[in-house]
Amino acid sequence: MNNLNILFASSEVFPFAKTGGLGDVSGSLPKAISKLGADIRVVMPNYKGIPQAYKDKMEFMGYIFVDLSWRHQYCGILKLVYEDVTYYFLDNEYYFSRNELYGDFDEAEQFTFFSKAIIEMLPLIGFKPDIIHCNDWQTGIVSLLLKANYKEPHYSKIKTVFTIHNLKYQGIFPKSVLSDLMNVDWQYFTPDGIEYHDCVNYMKAGLVYSDSISTVSPTYAQEIKTDFYGEGLKDILVKRSKDLYGILNGIDYDKNDPKTDRRIYAHYSADSISLKYENKKKLQEELGLPVRPEVPVIGIISRLTAQKGFDLIEYVLEELIQMDIQLVLLGKGDEHYKQVFEDAASRHKDKVSASITFSDTLAQRIYAGSDMFLMPSLFEPCGLGQIFGFRYGSVPIVRETGGLNDTVFAYNEETGAGNGFTFANYNAHDMLNTIRRAVSFYYDRKDIWKLIVERGMRADFSWNKSAREYMKMYHETLHK
Repeated sequence: MNNLNILFASSEVFPFAKTGGLGDVSGSLPKAISKLGADIRVVMPNYKGIPQAYKDKMEFMGYIFVDLSWRHQYCGILKLVYEDVTYYFLDNEYYFSRNELYGDFDEAEQFTFFSKAIIEMLPLIGFKPDIIHCNDWQTGIVSLLLKANYKEPHYSKIKTVFTIHNLKYQGIFPKSVLSDLMNVDWQYFTPDGIEYHDCVNYMKAGLVYSDSISTVSPTYAQEIKTDFYGEGLKDILVKRSKDLYGILNGIDYDKNDPKTDRRIYAHYSADSISLKYENKKKLQEELGLPVRPEVPVIGIISRLTAQKGFDLIEYVLEELIQMDIQLVLLGKGDEHYKQVFEDAASRHKDKVSASITFSDTLAQRIYAGSDMFLMPSLFEPCGLGQIFGFRYGSVPIVRETGGLNDTVFAYNEETGAGNGFTFANYNAHDMLNTIRRAVSFYYDRKDIWKLIVERGMRADFSWNKSAREYMKMYHETLHK
């Protein structure tokens, strides 16, 4: 299984920079693969926002120049070994010394620079990967660039894997970037190539030109081959079915352990669940809710977008608040949902808390202090929230889609099987009825509730199994 050289390329990697699940996965998956014996190294931009404590330890390896058509851009290469994995940081102040990771007017230029630099740094760092593992649209063109422009011996035989973390975000830009930034021949601008509605699509480039494609759960790998979930790229995914792998994301079980996690108020385990309720009490105090240990706290940690099911929650919010529960929200996103929750929190100070921000510490405290974790997503490639919920004994209530469908199984009173509460239709009252069912178990069936909580806490959603599946995919890719 070993003797593999992997370069893992991502636009965000925890703990250096993170906006969502991509950062979590890029921070924990390489460590798990490294433990299986591969030489896996990670490359990311050297963002301004990377904490200084890490920057101080980086070693300057040298620099190259990257050409984007007429632009001749400096790229410094810095190296840091962190938790037994080697990280490379690509440095260019113009592209990466910004307040936000994404969303600027020149994203195409930023991430074309990043993609080219990933390839062109290889001779300088003295590492020849067997596989470059690219993630999401920001590195989608790496496989195209390799095929089109890099014929030198150092680049021969390098295979590419492309992982879809969320098919919705594709990196679609005017076709002029093909010659103006990428310097790629127009022969690639076809419906079978990078062309997409007379634009170029960086996600599509990853799907067309990579040797293997993976996505972050088995169910999502099937869903994206349908019109509803395919986001306009269904036909390519159907065509590449034999190269498409669905591998479930895991979480870092060492960093996220209620027995040792310094971010939570009190430590506990599946054998000492009563200590979890100290976290609930302290969470209620911190958020200004009445301290009522007997009331179920429902946690939501999410981007505030329709994709995450917030239109369903908004539709039945008043009915939800009338139940004897407390609702705790953490997240940033659409202004509309922000106002909906801030308004609910101001009108129901005893029932609703809305923290419109992102805080890693508060997130862990909500997992540890809540009884239930709500994720009614319209689509969810994998979802990590429900897995954190299991780990910290917060029972997931989810819609049966994507990775939620692969991890959460409805409790069945006949058989006693199940680890959470689920609903199938994207319907607000189906969601509400499922929440009511969970709340009734919480109040009236304490024995079953304790069993469900323990079952989630004892489950293994670490990277151990998934990392082995990635290794299998890497080996199969080498023989294509």
